Amino acid sequence: MESRNHRVSKQKKKRKWLKILMTVLVLLVGAGGAYAWYVYDSVKQTANNMYSPIDREKSELREKGVDINQRQPFSVLLMGVDKREGDRGRSDSLMVMSVNPAKGSILMFSIPRDTRTEIVGRGTQDKINHAYAFGGVEMSIRTVEKFLNAPIDYYVQVDMEGFMKMVDAVGGVTVDSPFAFTYEGVSFPKGPVHLDGYRALKYTRMRYDDPRGDFGRQERQRQVLREVMKKAASPAIVTNMGDILASLQGSIRTNMTFDEMTAVATDYRGAAGNMETVSIKGKGTKIGGVYYYIVDQQERDRISSLLKQHLQLGENSS
Repeated sequence: MESRNHRVSKQKKKRKWLKILMTVLVLLVGAGGAYAWYVYDSVKQTANNMYSPIDREKSELREKGVDINQRQPFSVLLMGVDKREGDRGRSDSLMVMSVNPAKGSILMFSIPRDTRTEIVGRGTQDKINHAYAFGGVEMSIRTVEKFLNAPIDYYVQVDMEGFMKMVDAVGGVTVDSPFAFTYEGVSFPKGPVHLDGYRALKYTRMRYDDPRGDFGRQERQRQVLREVMKKAASPAIVTNMGDILASLQGSIRTNMTFDEMTAVATDYRGAAGNMETVSIKGKGTKIGGVYYYIVDQQERDRISSLLKQHLQLGENSS
């Protein structure tokens, strides 16, 4: 039978080890909290460096502004910008996304760069991608809104270097190439192909050798973007978000605040797995010797209706 002194000694040892264990746990939790705060603070600073607001609180096509913290649907204009020496460049690609957390889905479509439309602020008809060269982000947004008769809530501007970094940041992507081709010395087989940032840029820029021309290029752009978004939503990528955002500094501009980014990452990420893509139908023609893509009013109304439905806006919201 154990003596009283022996039992007391064992209890003291247990309490001692319990204290040691609790101390280690506290230190680990404290260190984890400190690291989490470091990551949070680092990401916040980086996101703030990307933040570039526009001169309006909300779209004129909305009665009230979007509140992402209330899980409301919102739209984004994605602009791939080809910078040029001596000027701001042109929007090499334009893509509109509507994100709806209630439906758990994303609606995505490209606007052909040669689309002829009114350039808002100049009162002229021109290619839609020229709006950026004339008036930057704000003129591009207003022009796209006029073309679609639907609100654009946010924008994300990415240059070519940023596009490559974005793909590399998620470890590259695998897409299904519709056919074999070579562009600027880089070859792509038909079927599944893994792309790093450099190869992804080449894959998405080729259009003249595509049987579908710019439409084929738009689809390849959407392919890459879909895969980037899927990988960006994975836990493995989220834990490296600080390093990822740091690598993109200087290449991405957006009017989405850090708090809004955080809310999207928390409450909207489920939508990334359910993307619907649509194409804008039209026909090509030359006016004054210049090629344009003409989209008639019926097709514009169709796309506008799809976008408004996904944003849960009434048809008379404008």
